[in-house]
Amino acid sequence: MNSITIDNNNYLTITGATKVVSSTQSQAVVEQGSETIIISGSELEVKKLDLDGKEVSIAGRISNLKFTSKAEKVPLMKRIFK
Repeated sequence: MNSITIDNNNYLTITGATKVVSSTQSQAVVEQGSETIIISGSELEVKKLDLDGKEVSIAGRISNLKFTSKAEKVPLMKRIFK
């Protein structure tokens, strides 16, 4: 089961995480199944990374979460010559 828990905008736990794509003090990008979650804020730090247990915890001032689906990439030539 996938879940996202935020405690007081300072601590985020994501279960079902399959990959941490990137992490900086202002943004972290985590893949969860077919979705990508973009976490924005300040002083962000990955506190726990357990990809075997599929759990990621991030601490810091969390200001925004954005969810995007992984779209199937269509080759450029196929888009041009429909």
